[in-house]
Amino acid sequence: MEKWVVAAKRADFQKISREFGIDPVTARLIRNRDVVGEENIRAYLYGTLEELPSPWLLKDMEKAVEILSEKISSRAKIRIIGDYDIDGVSSTYILLRGLKRLGAKADTYIPDRIKDGYGMHRQLIEQAAEDQVDTIVTCDNGIAASEEIAQAKKLGMTVIVTDHHEIPYIDTVEGRKWILPPADAVINPKQASCRYPNKNLCGAAVAWKLIWALYEKHQIPKEEILEFSEVAAFATVGDVMDLQGENRIIVKEGLKRLPNTRNFGLRALISANGLEGGKITAYHVGFVLGPCINASGRLDTASRSLKLLCDEDMDSAAKDAGDLLALNQSRKAMTEKGREEAVRVIEETGLKKDRVLVVYLPDCHESLAGIIAGRIREKYYKPVFVLTKGEKGVKGSGRSIETYSMYDELVKCREFLEQFGGHPMAAGLSLKEENVEPFRKRINDCCTLTEEELTPKVLIDVPMPISYLTRKLTEELSVLEPFGKGNTKPLFAQKGLRVLDLRILGKNQNVAKMKLLDPQGCSVDAVYFGQAEEFAGYVKSRGQISVTYYPEINTYQGRENLQIVIRNYC
Repeated sequence: MEKWVVAAKRADFQKISREFGIDPVTARLIRNRDVVGEENIRAYLYGTLEELPSPWLLKDMEKAVEILSEKISSRAKIRIIGDYDIDGVSSTYILLRGLKRLGAKADTYIPDRIKDGYGMHRQLIEQAAEDQVDTIVTCDNGIAASEEIAQAKKLGMTVIVTDHHEIPYIDTVEGRKWILPPADAVINPKQASCRYPNKNLCGAAVAWKLIWALYEKHQIPKEEILEFSEVAAFATVGDVMDLQGENRIIVKEGLKRLPNTRNFGLRALISANGLEGGKITAYHVGFVLGPCINASGRLDTASRSLKLLCDEDMDSAAKDAGDLLALNQSRKAMTEKGREEAVRVIEETGLKKDRVLVVYLPDCHESLAGIIAGRIREKYYKPVFVLTKGEKGVKGSGRSIETYSMYDELVKCREFLEQFGGHPMAAGLSLKEENVEPFRKRINDCCTLTEEELTPKVLIDVPMPISYLTRKLTEELSVLEPFGKGNTKPLFAQKGLRVLDLRILGKNQNVAKMKLLDPQGCSVDAVYFGQAEEFAGYVKSRGQISVTYYPEINTYQGRENLQIVIRNYC
């Protein structure tokens, strides 16, 4: 059962409204997103890429730029080691294109999810030595690869780490001890001694900062630096980073540039998904375009996605985009099958009583574990780990809820794990098959989540009567975009509404259209997406309902009208 909660953050909304020429409701929505103070509100509404913090604030940036400048001029062989998801592919592309623009002798290797696993492994170091690589640059990985980097150093290689994942640590009697890899430079804003103000950059943004600093040193025009913003925006949304502060500006400006991007691969992917000629939102990146990039790393090799971003003509880009679209369709069908199996296991084996769900699906494709974990988390509102059987033991991915730091909890179970890493909200792990059950028991024994924390909360921005809605206010809400994690779509609510003219539509009977009438006689068109029959049955039994909603301008056959989209009801 959901708990509806009204945000009660205070500010002088009338004053903010006057100063910035916005509706007091919009002012309240901005405050609810923890944007406080005149300068921060101005940056939220009007911030540009020109205002982003200097890349030189990142710890070890000067060191990395000096090393790479020397390596470029001496024609040393540089290898970029990335990752197979959207962030890893995007950061690999940024480093490759940026280094080659500077004349570097650079190539890439993105680990194969099945053959290599995540990040740097011993075989990748050995291969680099065999290929006479002088310098390794990591992106979206490396911070947890101390042993592998020590091996590379022993073999005489230079190593630069660019990453954004949590810094590994151990808790000792003297306190927490951070474990940094023995690289020649470590660029990761999460380092305690790093002065960079945004600790939540994605891996591609960290890679972009390195290229930004290199371009500045080599006097490359600013416009060329900013051309990477589209790919950085793509990765920021795809890796589900908080859309606040700098991240929000990167995404907002990157999305503006995306419809007219000069990158052939992105243009072809937009076209393949039928999105050309329109506005591209964070939703399109997160749920339409991004999954196509991720699909190759899941079901084939991520080098196919990297090739798409590197394509230099529309013919090859169109072919590659079509292939990725087809791969993503296969991935969707396999994901649904895996989700159904996970629900069956949870319901039939008693796992449902656990506060942390650890679901072992031996036959599931290991690349789908994270997506399935996310779907199961949505259904049960609990932290979820989905484990699968690989060639070298069990691998898995976890997805969390806001009140549970997945990475910190895995640290408490490290004795059962071969490898692990990640963020508070998501993690990856590998373990021996005989440790699956001991791990499930330990992670639950350590769990301190209360019933309150395991109850999904619906956070209402403003309890607002439908009579207050206007087209002007609805259009003004677009200044809050892009929406996503950390900057959610506004949510309003009203009680005591009557439902009129209810119709169920859609091939799958999953759309309910109606009119909502308030006690004062004001009405508005409304739509509900989901279990439409269930919704209709509830309405019939109650007479009146309370709803949470957001407003939109609906366009149909050339006509526009104001309607609300119902998100929750009771």
